[in-house]
Amino acid sequence: MKSKVVAILETRTGAHLGELIARRGGIPMLAPALEEVPDVDPQAVVSLLAQWRINPFKIVIFQTGVGTRALFQATDSAGLTGELLQHLSSSVVVVRGPKPVGELNARDVRIDIRAATPFTTETVLAAVSEMPMHEARVLVQRYGAANQLLRESLEKRGASVQEIATYRWALPADTRPLDELLEALARSSVDAVVFTSAVQIHNLYLVAEKTGRASELASQLNGLVIASIGPVCSRALREHGVTPSFEANPPKLGPLVAGLDEALSVHHRQ
Repeated sequence: MKSKVVAILETRTGAHLGELIARRGGIPMLAPALEEVPDVDPQAVVSLLAQWRINPFKIVIFQTGVGTRALFQATDSAGLTGELLQHLSSSVVVVRGPKPVGELNARDVRIDIRAATPFTTETVLAAVSEMPMHEARVLVQRYGAANQLLRESLEKRGASVQEIATYRWALPADTRPLDELLEALARSSVDAVVFTSAVQIHNLYLVAEKTGRASELASQLNGLVIASIGPVCSRALREHGVTPSFEANPPKLGPLVAGLDEALSVHHRQ
């Protein structure tokens, strides 16, 4: 990928991803498309635990590391972490991927079920497919948006599902890097774009719509190497008319960068 310009829309690990690309000779262009805004309502947490005492949750599903941490920070502030840990010890604890595992291990929470790679809603549903759900109360730690597929699938099996919001996704306060990326795409001065979450493509389109660039965006992206971290991200890209060049397998930064290097060399020869 020597001297190839690679746009990175990742926020939290964007700088690290940029370093990995630079080590292989690429030129990283950081354009964060997402900001995780803490959104824990302390009263909602107090109310949740009050309900839990009366009507326990049979299953608790943790979807993200940052959301799991935010929930525990809220119970720390309210002096209710001990009670939360006690409730969790009596529930079936399900994790979607490796990031919530680290947060739960730090709190000595027993993990009963882990979803398989690539850590999608579908693999969470597969992981709990043998569990009886009729009249079971299920608590879901929400990520940046409600997980309609998870809720509806569990409710069809007879579960009662409640979500607890811990953070929400928003556009970054400073969208200038995204504007600069859109300008660079229009000038054909970008060789590849790396997408590490579905919301990044949604937000890129939001900014493009504000500046009248949305109609050309899919055709501009489809002329480049488009790297996708996994199936959820790929689905969102296709919904916007963008075809991923490849999907990281497993969905981690190492395979993503390796796949990007290979795809750029193939693209260069074509």
